[in-house]
Amino acid sequence: MPQSNDLSRSLAAFDQDRTLIAVIEMSQSNWLVAGLVPGLERRPLKKLSPDQDALLKLVQRWRNEAAQAGREITRIVIAYEAGRDGFWLARWLRRRGIEAYVIHPSSVAVSREHRRAKTDRLDTELLMRAVLGWLRGEKRHCSMAAIPTIEDEDAKRPSREHEKLVGDRTRLEQVVINLVQNAIEAVDGRPDGRVTLTAGLADGSIELTVADNGPGLDPTVAASLFTPFASAKPEGLGLGLAIARDIAREFGGDITHRPGPTGATFVARLKTA
Repeated sequence: MPQSNDLSRSLAAFDQDRTLIAVIEMSQSNWLVAGLVPGLERRPLKKLSPDQDALLKLVQRWRNEAAQAGREITRIVIAYEAGRDGFWLARWLRRRGIEAYVIHPSSVAVSREHRRAKTDRLDTELLMRAVLGWLRGEKRHCSMAAIPTIEDEDAKRPSREHEKLVGDRTRLEQVVINLVQNAIEAVDGRPDGRVTLTAGLADGSIELTVADNGPGLDPTVAASLFTPFASAKPEGLGLGLAIARDIAREFGGDITHRPGPTGATFVARLKTA
């Protein structure tokens, strides 16, 4: 959504009845997420481990609750206080179509007594109040930080390369976990249930195949497999495959579904270093 360089207030029209807002109080051990969800009288509050996928699932759950209350959500805004290495999450959310903002903590007019003891962090109530004022276009509530590129951050932190490698490994593990978990769920309850993993090299890429002997996929479902929030499971959130493919593509690879006579087969391809 186009914005001017003035980050002291939002210039976009704000429709509170159609906008889901979430603010995050972040620490190294957990994220405390508070929501303002149209159609809900309560103010939901959830503690998560620092996990962007879990955050996305939580926001979608709140969006579903708003829909059940008769409210159509057309805009999702997530904001949190600036801190060490915090910009990566805003970039990650923006790539998934969510408005993400990082608040300058010094721009929020609040006495030190109202900050979290020992940490100097703002609590979720104050963050929500500041973000609401900012979305309404009111000045003197807070200012948002400009989101730097990865290259900008690399120039400032020589240790970024090692930390990036560790983070990359964790994200690639998530691809495998999501594919295997789906396969295990597909054979759940079958006495002859079987999940097979094979790996090898093909055309300069590492190819991982995850196959199961479950009921397979209906062709109409297969067409939207990688669409976020589309799921063949009654209680599924429809995020596992979409997230896994996003990660694979960020590493120059992809994930595809390979149709077969029985079960389901997914192939993840990643470029070799």
